[in-house]
Amino acid sequence: MTFNTTTTIRLLTITSLVGLLFAVGLRLNWAQVVNSLRGSRLGWILPVNFLFVPALTVGVARGLGIPTDIAVGMVLLAAAPFAPVVPIFTKMAGGDVALAGALTALFPFCSAFLTPLICELSLRPLLGTGLLKFNFLAILIVLVSTITLPLAAGVVFGHYLPAFARRLLRPLEIISQAAGAVSLAFVTVVEFPAIRAMDWQPLLAMVLVSELSFLMGYVLSGPTVEARRVMALGTSNRNIALAVLVAIQGFAGTPIVAAVVTNGLLLIFLGLLHVGYWRFLSPARDRD
Repeated sequence: MTFNTTTTIRLLTITSLVGLLFAVGLRLNWAQVVNSLRGSRLGWILPVNFLFVPALTVGVARGLGIPTDIAVGMVLLAAAPFAPVVPIFTKMAGGDVALAGALTALFPFCSAFLTPLICELSLRPLLGTGLLKFNFLAILIVLVSTITLPLAAGVVFGHYLPAFARRLLRPLEIISQAAGAVSLAFVTVVEFPAIRAMDWQPLLAMVLVSELSFLMGYVLSGPTVEARRVMALGTSNRNIALAVLVAIQGFAGTPIVAAVVTNGLLLIFLGLLHVGYWRFLSPARDRD
């Protein structure tokens, strides 16, 4: 991957993340956020997403003998929970949209600080201390500037200029989502030879991790079926843009980027399957 290609992917991904998080900040209503999060068992869900899922991913990758580059890509996704697309999936699946919106704000904020730490700890069993290229401080600076600051700026902007924020919100979301789609398409084209060469065993390993994460999110959350759908979708659908940004920042020019993209696309497909089941095949009310 050339310098210009890496720079293009980084700029598109940062544009998408900054725009989406600024838009999330514009939407935030603190009373709604607090009410949605109350009773959502965050004491379980945060450790599940930031500790159990990465640990599960490392265990599956090592247990099934997944090649190192692909395993690292899986771990980068595992350390980036709750994709921005989850509120859309939640609405389609009949889940708690308010809770999904609140978590869309909470998880990226936590990720800015926890993702570098989780990657640092999770990658050592795979790469070893001598081969570890991951730069904790550099990634932390990038994530704070692309996640925490835009989110905070959106909250402040929406509070002091609410009328203008409402007019700005939809165009900003469209531009950000388009930038994210273009970034994913671009990196897919660039890494297509490596993506095409990937064997089925690593993909099966990612399916296993995703489905176990889905079950953990559903079983350990609550108290309503709608809230469980949010947590299941959020736990199994990882933030591809965030994982790609970390991969480009720490592992540009390696097959790790292709592994992130390939497994990220697989997670989107699995998420759509879950949404399709709940929307078209499940009973009107799931029974616990």
